[in-house]
Amino acid sequence: MRTLPTLADGFVDLVLGSRCVGCERPGRPLCGACRAGLPAEAGLRRPTPCPDGLVPPYAAGEYAGVLRALVLAHKERRVLALAAPLGELLAVSVAGAAGAVTSGPVVLVPVPSRPAVVRQRGHDPTLTLTRAAARARGTGVVTARLLRLRPGVVDQAGLDAAGRAANLAGSMTAPAAAVRRLARRCPRAHVVVCDDVLTTGATLREAQRALEAAGVPVLAGAVVAATRRRSDDARSGVPGPNFR
Repeated sequence: MRTLPTLADGFVDLVLGSRCVGCERPGRPLCGACRAGLPAEAGLRRPTPCPDGLVPPYAAGEYAGVLRALVLAHKERRVLALAAPLGELLAVSVAGAAGAVTSGPVVLVPVPSRPAVVRQRGHDPTLTLTRAAARARGTGVVTARLLRLRPGVVDQAGLDAAGRAANLAGSMTAPAAAVRRLARRCPRAHVVVCDDVLTTGATLREAQRALEAAGVPVLAGAVVAATRRRSDDARSGVPGPNFR
């Protein structure tokens, strides 16, 4: 006999055409079984090669399977119902990043998106996920939009590590007014830079540079997922980074 959740999922699928992004089960955008299987702990995920001076970056898992499907559906297809589970995943990474913090608020700073991309998509996925992560973490965690993009940044898709670094070099700024507001609001803040996916580390490193140039120390980075990259050594037969 069908259970009530199964019948409800079938009704939602009939009316809205929704399917789980993980297993394609009719109903919710993320079914209960796939949601229950999401990572509950984050790990340190340094890219290979790692940008010099990059703060420790934490991710809930590898950018593959269900995690990749979640990010793409929310970002590109505007499946806004996925903001909550993605926020919970980012919150897991924030917990890893801020694990040593015992006092003072944790401030989540989202990586800025290009205004043209936000207009095209109709939403700002990274800002949404960061706010959802702050809600998931609860008391003592806040979000602050400290970073802005300068004109001239192009789409990162298809660029290699060197291209990404060159594209982003000097591309972000932390306006003094926003920094002063944060200082008044959270004078002893522990700042964690947040993004959806870590690939080469160039984006996190540029965000870190811009914040530190404005006098804001950065504790760590937190992302939903990290890609498994193959360096020149890996292509020569040396094993790549371990994502377990």
